[in-house]
Amino acid sequence: MFFKIRRDTLIILLLAFILIVCGRLIIYVAYASSAEVAEGVPIAGIIVKGNDIVPIDSIRYNVQNSGLREGSYIDGDILKTSIRELPVTEAEANAEKFVRRSTIPGTKIAPIAGADVSVNRDTGIVTVTVIEDFSTINITGNKTTSTDGSNLEKSTSVYNYSIAG
Repeated sequence: MFFKIRRDTLIILLLAFILIVCGRLIIYVAYASSAEVAEGVPIAGIIVKGNDIVPIDSIRYNVQNSGLREGSYIDGDILKTSIRELPVTEAEANAEKFVRRSTIPGTKIAPIAGADVSVNRDTGIVTVTVIEDFSTINITGNKTTSTDGSNLEKSTSVYNYSIAG
């Protein structure tokens, strides 16, 4: 079972193995340490903070509609999507408007009073901070009057939404 290998052949094989491993390691380190991507910094993901009622998927969908989505990238101060190019600050402002329009699924209730969208231009991570305020919601229902002709005041009925988290 033992093969006879001369010492000089063994040294040559060992050196070849070390050179191949070192070459692969150098290629990997050079690729991993490269700071610049040819197209720019790609949008890596969306982090949502501060929401209790509105689902994260609904907020992420609205942020992605502003252009801050996978497949888009940042080149300097310009956000480049597959359709258009716009300044990153404009995309952040559009995302804030779209996030405020996020509703609770199945209703027209939009409890988000404020939103702050920031894009890290080095990593491509979009951070959305949401402020939900139910005191700003106007949920009034039908106004009814009495049918017997009496001088009763109008009663206002308010829709009662139960929100289970």
